[in-house]
Amino acid sequence: MKMENITATDIKTYYQVLDLKDDPALIAEYEKYHEKLWPEITEGIKSVGILDMRIYRTGNRMMMVMEVPAGFDFDTQMAKLGTLPRQEEWEELMWKYQQPLPFAAKGQKWMPMEKIFELEK
Repeated sequence: MKMENITATDIKTYYQVLDLKDDPALIAEYEKYHEKLWPEITEGIKSVGILDMRIYRTGNRMMMVMEVPAGFDFDTQMAKLGTLPRQEEWEELMWKYQQPLPFAAKGQKWMPMEKIFELEK
């Protein structure tokens, strides 16, 4: 599904956060990997229905924004993504640079954010 074929009401947006290890050299390496993702990673992301994905950083805190079709089943599609070529290898490699948030449950990486304000609502 391409973005130009759907309207804003057909899209759901997820916001998640995760920390990087607070080491400038590791952060620089992490960003280098994201400048040229392995093709299997981007293909996998698209194949499970993710329409767009962006990651922002301030200091060592990251926020990921994912846009998906309104009917997207997050848990099912993320589980499917994990089974696709090179995804597990990528996740293991990225964990060298990442660390859980202080309040994350054991084994939890990217944590969902809760909306607390919206101007137009």
